[in-house]
Amino acid sequence: MGKCMIIGCGGVASVAIHKCCQNSEVFDEIIIASRTKSKCDELKEKLEGTTKTKIYTEQVDADKVDELIALIEKYKPDVVLNLALP
Repeated sequence: MGKCMIIGCGGVASVAIHKCCQNSEVFDEIIIASRTKSKCDELKEKLEGTTKTKIYTEQVDADKVDELIALIEKYKPDVVLNLALP
């Protein structure tokens, strides 16, 4: 698959991110994006060294469509998982 963008960094998103990182042959790049970038950075730091997956972090408000479009256009992921709160 290649590149996966995951919107959200809460409980469900964190589990999904861990699972994706366990499958680095499928997910060689993951972009973690949330309103609170520091949460994304903390998770990235925790996972680095335990996976071959390259992890990027970004700040985004999932309620703002223009921000999401810009982020998707920046990274051009193969798949986007929206695991943020509704």
